[in-house]
Amino acid sequence: MTDSKLDLLTPDNCQIIFIDHQPQMAFGVQSIDRQVLKNNTVALAKAAKVFNIPTIITTVETESFSGNTYPELLDVFPTHDILERTSMNSWDDQKVRDALKATGKKKVVVAGLWTEVCNNSFSLCAIAEGDYEIYMVADASGGTSKEAHDFAMQRMIQVGVIPVTWQQVMLEWQRDWAHRDTYDAVMNIVKEHSGAYGMGVDYAYTMVHKEPARSKGEHRTLAPVPAR
Repeated sequence: MTDSKLDLLTPDNCQIIFIDHQPQMAFGVQSIDRQVLKNNTVALAKAAKVFNIPTIITTVETESFSGNTYPELLDVFPTHDILERTSMNSWDDQKVRDALKATGKKKVVVAGLWTEVCNNSFSLCAIAEGDYEIYMVADASGGTSKEAHDFAMQRMIQVGVIPVTWQQVMLEWQRDWAHRDTYDAVMNIVKEHSGAYGMGVDYAYTMVHKEPARSKGEHRTLAPVPAR
C-alpha cells in the first residue's frame, strides 16, 4: 500500500493554517528569535499566496489578551476571514473544522504559536479525529522555551506529524525552476526573506547577470578618493 506521506507537497494537495500569530503570544516565545519568527511566517504566507494554497488564519482571545495578528501576515491576505476562538485548541472550533473540510485536502501545513500548546493540541486532534496529515513548520512556530518547542515537536513526530521548515515547503511547492509562472515570485520571496541565500541571489542577478539593483531609489555612487 502506498504511503501518502511519501508524496511531495504540491500546490494541489495541501492547505495551510496559521495559528495565533499574535503579539502577546509572540512575547512568550523563547525558542527562536522573534523577528526571525515573524520573517519566516510572513515568507511562508507569501509563498502560500504565490501557489494559491487554501489558507486559514485563526486567532484566540484577540481583544482580551492576545492582540491582533501580525499586520504583515494579514497584508498578504487582505480579504481573508479571521477565525476567532476561545479554545487554545483550534480543532475545538467548528468554524476551523469546517474550513479545513471545505478544501477537500488532507495534507495540512501548520505554523503557529505556541508549539507546545496550540500547535500540539490541534495536530493531535486533527490526526485522530479528522484523519489529516500534519506538516509542522518548525521555524514559523515558537515555544515558551527551546525545550518546550523541541519536546512538543518530538511528541508530534512520534504520532506522525512531519517536521518541515518554511523554505523547504516553498521550494517543494516550486519543485522545478522550469515552472516559470511562479519562478519570479519565489525569487522575490527568497531575496527578501531568505538571508544569505537571498543575498547570494541578489549578487548573482546584479554582478553576474548584470540585472539592475533591486533598490528603488535613485542612488548615485561617488567615485573613491585615494588616501594621501
